[in-house]
Amino acid sequence: QVQLVESGGGLVQAGGSLRLSCVASGSILSINTMGWYRQAPEKQRELVAVITSGGSTNYADSVKGRFTISRDNAKNTVYLQMNSLKPEDTAVYYCVAKGVVVYIPRTVGDYWGKGTQVTVPS
Repeated sequence: QVQLVESGGGLVQAGGSLRLSCVASGSILSINTMGWYRQAPEKQRELVAVITSGGSTNYADSVKGRFTISRDNAKNTVYLQMNSLKPEDTAVYYCVAKGVVVYIPRTVGDYWGKGTQVTVPS
């Protein structure tokens, strides 16, 4: 019905940059909020950054000033530019779409991607 596909993860040295992308596909009429969460080994999943359809953003304190979230509403795509990466950024990054209105059949729900690995060696 609705699928989220992430791309752009990988291995990067400390101080480097990566750009994650996530495309939502399906019978989508609109998406309220899109964003990124991450989960490191043996830790709980945590918010990284989210952005509303109107462009309002919210970042985890740990990534403020280093990560930038952006969105293309027409393409149902969200991006995460990650700069000055640190070993503690190592995690599986999950894309999320909240308040997704599907027009066939008409439903509203939240969806998650399968995740993309980001590794920053220490």
